[in-house]
This record gives sequence, C-alpha cells and structure tokens, in this order.
Amino acid sequence: MTLDKRKVVYQIYPKSYKDTSGNGVGDLQGIIEKLPYLEELGIDVIWLNPFYPSPQRDNGYDVSNYTAVNPLFGSMADFEELSRKGREHGIEIMLDMVLNHCSTEHEWFQKALAGDKYYQDFFILRDRPTDWVSKFGGNAWAPFGDTGKYYLHLYDVTQADLNWRNPHVREELFKVVNFWRNRGVKGFRFDVINVIGKDEVLKDNPHFDGKPEYTDRPINHDYLKMLNKASFGQDENGMTVGEMSFTDIPNCIQYSNPNNHELDMVFNFHHLKVDYENGQKWTRKTFDFEELKHLFHTWGEGMSQGNGWSAFFWNNHDQPRALNRFVDIKQFRNEGATMLAASIHLSRGTPYIYMGEEIGMIDPDYDSMADYVDVESLNAYQELIDKGKSSEEAFHIIRAKSRDNARTPMQWDASNNAGFSTGRPWLKVGKSYPQINVANEKQGKIFPFYQKLIRLRKEMPLIAQGSYQAALTDSDKIYAFEREYEGQRLLVLNNFFAETVELDLPSLYQAGTILISNYEKVVLTDKILLKPYQTVAILAEV
Repeated sequence: MTLDKRKVVYQIYPKSYKDTSGNGVGDLQGIIEKLPYLEELGIDVIWLNPFYPSPQRDNGYDVSNYTAVNPLFGSMADFEELSRKGREHGIEIMLDMVLNHCSTEHEWFQKALAGDKYYQDFFILRDRPTDWVSKFGGNAWAPFGDTGKYYLHLYDVTQADLNWRNPHVREELFKVVNFWRNRGVKGFRFDVINVIGKDEVLKDNPHFDGKPEYTDRPINHDYLKMLNKASFGQDENGMTVGEMSFTDIPNCIQYSNPNNHELDMVFNFHHLKVDYENGQKWTRKTFDFEELKHLFHTWGEGMSQGNGWSAFFWNNHDQPRALNRFVDIKQFRNEGATMLAASIHLSRGTPYIYMGEEIGMIDPDYDSMADYVDVESLNAYQELIDKGKSSEEAFHIIRAKSRDNARTPMQWDASNNAGFSTGRPWLKVGKSYPQINVANEKQGKIFPFYQKLIRLRKEMPLIAQGSYQAALTDSDKIYAFEREYEGQRLLVLNNFFAETVELDLPSLYQAGTILISNYEKVVLTDKILLKPYQTVAILAEV
C-alpha cells in the first residue's frame, strides 16, 4: 500500500452535518446531498466519525455493534449509496474504528457479565484496581457486576477496554475492519490506537495519571503489524491514520514509516495543548507561541528525518475551534483562518479539514451550561465546582474548552437552524450562523483560499513530498519553515499575531515568486513586512 501524499481529508461529524429527516440529527443522506459541495472544495477523502449503533454516552465512540449502521443516521443501504456516490465525485470514505474499547452494551460485554468465561477474557479484569485515572475523570476501573473483580475503562465507565492480548479479540477486530473493506471502504482512522497494548502485569503509576503504563508499549507495534497484514495492508490506494494520545516522535516514526508496515500516518495533539495551564485542559490561558513553534519544528524535522508521516489539523470533534484559540476573531477572522490553513496545508504531512473550518466557523458562544450536552464537559464542570471554582468561573472554562464547541451544526445558510435541519437540532446552533455560513463564505476570503491550497498540493510535488526544515527561528511572532524537493524550495511565513512584523528575507527568496498569500501586494526585497495574521509562501529555484 502506497500513500498518495497529494490527498486532503475532510472530517465530518455526521450528527451535525446535515439533517434530511427533520429529527434534528444529521444523517448519511445529508452527507450524500452535500457531495457536490465537497467536490467543489476539492477534498479527496471524507472521514466519518462513528455512525454505528451506540447508546451515545460518548457520541458514538461507545460502539455496541461494529458492523451495522445506527438507525439514527440511516441504513446500510444509505452507507453503500454514500460510498458509491462519493466515488462518482472522486471522494473515498474513511471510517473511524474504535478498537480499544466497546460499549458495555455490546454483546461481548453483556455475555461476559452474564458469566461467559470466553467473553470475560475479551476484557481487562483484575481483582485490584490500579491508580490510573480515566480520561473522563475518576478512577479508570469499575466493578464488574457482583463478581468482586474490576474492569478497565480508560474512557467513560460505559467504554470497557478490550483485551488485545487475547488472540480471539484480535481476530474479531480484524474481521470488523475487513467487513467495511468489503463494502468499498478505503480509509481507516483508528481511535486512540496507541493504548491498545497493555502489559500483562498492570502497575500503579502516579505520574501523568498512569498514562506511561499503557501508552506506546512495545507490544502496540506488534499488534499494528498484525492488523495491517490481516486487513488494510492488502489494499492499494488505501489510507490509514492512528490517533496517538500522549505520544512521542520515535514512536510516531515507528508507527508511520512505510518500511514498518503499521500505519500511513499519525495524529498527535501536543500543539493543541499550548493553551493548557500546567498541562491541564480545563484551564484558561493565552496560547504559548514559543511552545507551539518549538513543537511544530521538532516534530516537523523529526518526522521528516525519520521518514515518518503526520496528519495535520487544527480542528476536530474533540477540540474547541482553533480560530477562538489562536486568532483575534473580532478583527481578523478571515486573515487568521487563512493563515492557520496555510501553516499546515503547505507543511509536510496530510492536511485534515474539519467541517466548517473551510468557512471560518467559530465557537458557539453559548449562554449557560444548559446548552452543553457533552459528557466530558458536564463532568469537568462538576469537578471544577468541587475544586472551589465559582459557577461563573467554571462556565467560562467550559465555554473555552468544551468539545461541543466543534460539534455544533454545520452552518449552511442564514435560514432557521443555519439550514442544518427543519427540526430542533440535537445541539444548539452557534450564534454566528447568520453571518458565517456556506452561502456567504463561498464568495468570501476563506473558502476560495482553501480551494487554492488543496489545488497547490495536487499540482506541486514540492508541497506533497518535500522535506521540512525550520526557518527564521529567532522571530517571536513568526512561524516559518522551508520545504525542499528536486531543486525547488519554498519558504512559508506565518504571522500568528495581530500586529505588523518586519523580517529580514533570506537572499535566495528575494528574487522568488509569491505562490500564495492572504494579503495582496507583497513586496520582496531584503526585508518583508508581514501584516496581522499574514501568511506568505515564496517559491525559489535552487
């Protein structure tokens, strides 16, 4: 399997994209309806968040049946139609595979709970819990019925971790991937895949809530090689990406170097923690630009030198909107959105666009906790109150950091409910929709800029395949890097601040060509002026 590095992925949270039934929940037919729009944008792959049967405790990441479609979103016939019509528009489908855990309502867990020893070995059961902390708060172990044992749940209490040490578990999960391959699926995104490999003996570890004990264990790589060989590794033109939690560069090189036959690419989240106070998510702080720049450079150079491959993104279903985090949106939304886009689309790796990002969507600006539905956010609010925060302080933190900020319905037009649904949406629409919507933005600054970035990646091997080197590292306002490939070099300058910055321009680029900029009239001399949130890419022949 050889990865096509020209491709761009578009992530859809099905629940919030387009509702065709009027029940307030997005559906597969809604995605089919919008395929012409996605083709116009220029993307190659749609990544769908889980649409499988689920109690929806964690918005579908608590899967109760891996090989069916939740009636909430449509039918298997709808999915097959989406897959078929997608290909007609030049778009493949990438599915979200949640193989670390399943819902406690899954028949495997129910059979285990009923006393079936075969299925009890599908889960991680112990007589004594460790001190590990669940990602959603509280201890990561819960009583397993009235057996006196405890089961591991690194995430919600209804998401029981699967025992990958059991070959029967692996066999069943490989069957799941192949089930969807047989229905034409070419891409797979593997949820928290670097935590599937737990050691036989599980130990306490007070550091980082116990994460070092179950993250990036050596056996993880063995499992991914097995998964690759048994399923997607047999496909030409496929695409796989692993979500890597709490990871590092050596492991990510190992996961994504094609010689290792594990995955095509990896997500890491370090760059989206630069506004965490002391590493804690549920805090408020201005983002640390130096840290952001350092992370981009170390990962960019490290992955380039090790022949690893990154999946690049600013937004997804688990993150508040990047524009709110990194940009003065009141004055410079257009400029900030296009700068953020260029900073990853022109870098070395596969760019991912999260629905609404291409029109500059922002956080919903909710008025109260009553507007939020996300289990993680509701738990965090209660924890903040328990720790002594006032209700106002706790709410302001949730409003800045909640996953629901990204899950609000897609803003199609200025009509009722932003054109998302004729019924009451499952999650309240953001306040900005009368101004920020597809109908307006297609003639605006952001959408056409995304189209151009996508087109450049397809046209220029330098962008799709070139190396990555840090550039102009002394600047405290500019994130700059160079790309190089077969006698061409590209300098990309990104101003992350709402002020004009003057830079010395390296001599090679003074006679270069402006490939793209989000401002008009860029003058190349020995110095260059970068306006607020300006991005400029300069092409030079070596």
